[in-house]
Amino acid sequence: MNPKIKDVLAQPTDSLFEENLRPQKLGDFLGQEKIKERLYILVQAAKIKKEPLPHLLFSGPPGLGKTTLAHILSKEMNASLKITSGPALDKAANLAGILTTLESFDFLFIDEIHRLSRPVEEYLYPAMEDFRMDILIDQGPNARSIRLNLPKFTLVGATTRVGLLTEPLRSRFGLINRLEYYKLEELVKIVQRSSRILEMEMNEPAAKEVAKRCRGTPRTANHLLKWIRDYSYAKGHQKISLDVVNNALAMIEIDEDGLDEMDKKILETIVYKFEGGPVGLQSLAVAVGEDPGTLEEVHEPYLIMEGYIKRTPQGRVVTTRAYEKLKVAPPSAQVELF
Repeated sequence: MNPKIKDVLAQPTDSLFEENLRPQKLGDFLGQEKIKERLYILVQAAKIKKEPLPHLLFSGPPGLGKTTLAHILSKEMNASLKITSGPALDKAANLAGILTTLESFDFLFIDEIHRLSRPVEEYLYPAMEDFRMDILIDQGPNARSIRLNLPKFTLVGATTRVGLLTEPLRSRFGLINRLEYYKLEELVKIVQRSSRILEMEMNEPAAKEVAKRCRGTPRTANHLLKWIRDYSYAKGHQKISLDVVNNALAMIEIDEDGLDEMDKKILETIVYKFEGGPVGLQSLAVAVGEDPGTLEEVHEPYLIMEGYIKRTPQGRVVTTRAYEKLKVAPPSAQVELF
């Protein structure tokens, strides 16, 4: 076996891969400058007052660093971090089991917090405000309530759909932060940093090309880098040039604008099957064979940001840029609309 391919097979799993690339300090976290400034102030104030951080909510599309920031904040406060998700907390007992294992100043990170069930959410309110939890034991005449006193902890919630959070839950967070897509120059720095950690010799044009195609998200950039690294090992390339990047990404159908196979399928479906739209989310999901939630949370935000589609009260419609992308002449009515 080629020794380089053997080295690739010995690489860590995806979770370890992401952990190795994850910044450990606020100063190492690239981008989201306004949010970093706020968090720095909170951390410094908490250390001076010797209090835990207030509860924090991070919102925004997937892959922008919500989980990474939770890891960083726990390290900045020299505290432990426990991670769970909204769907996993389907019973109050599950929530109680996690909360009772926390120690003072610990962090609890709940991903997809908008998917918490309403009964569990009700139990979370006193835990966030008063650091206590009242558990109902048994049913009927034998029912009794037990109060659990909790240590002072910090809840960090993450959501891709902040509009689905109830107002009582949203109002209990001390600071709400929306993470935005990254600028090209920020992504270039992230790609260069990750390539150094992965010991990939990559020139600047190659790094810029990866940054252009990663859909504005560091997670996607790191996943593309992993594929490019594997491709270069298998092909025997010592250095990562622009040609290597182009050939590697062409193999997985990531085009020059960062659109993948599903993105182009969405555009083609709206143009050819629904005559440019409008089309409802459910109908579009059935037509492309994808989950509606995945379309709305993963694919749509980037297509809207880049100006390929837009949402209207009647449904999704494509723009003239989508017709240009597909090299199709738009209908005359579409030209007048846009």
